[in-house]
Amino acid sequence: MSTFIKLSKEKLSIGDVYSQVQSPACGGISVFLGTTRDNFEGKSVVRLEYEAYEEMAVKELHTICENLRAKWSVDKIAVIHRLGEVPIGEIGVAIAISSTHRSNAINAVEFAIDNLKKYVPVWKKEFYSDGSYVWKENCEAQKITEFT
Repeated sequence: MSTFIKLSKEKLSIGDVYSQVQSPACGGISVFLGTTRDNFEGKSVVRLEYEAYEEMAVKELHTICENLRAKWSVDKIAVIHRLGEVPIGEIGVAIAISSTHRSNAINAVEFAIDNLKKYVPVWKKEFYSDGSYVWKENCEAQKITEFT
C-alpha cells in the first residue's frame, strides 16, 4: 500500500498517476482527470490559474486518503493537483487508485475527488475571453468574487 500526493506546476499526464498505482496484485485501476474546459455558464473560458495553501492542502489530501482506505480495500493511491496556469484541455487534477477489484477503485476515486473539492484549500482563477475573471474556491466551484 502506498499513497503518492503531489502539488505541481508542471504539465500533468495520465502517465504521471498511472505509474504511481500500477501493481501486478491489482485487477483494477480507476482514474479521474479534471481538465480545463473552454466554457462556464455561457462564458468563454480562456484559462485557469490554481493557487493553494500548500501545507494544508497536502495534509487534507492525506486525510482524504486515510478516510477512503477505511471505507474500501485499495492498494495504491496517487493524487496530483496542478498549480499555476492550466490552459484549455490540460489536466488540473489527476487521481488514480488501484485495488484487487474494480468496484473499490471506482468508488474510492469518486470519494477522493468529491472530498478534494469540498475540503482541500485550492482556489482557481477562471479567465474569460471578455477580459474578466472570477476567483473560485475549490469547494464545488463556489463563486467568491468577480472582477471586470
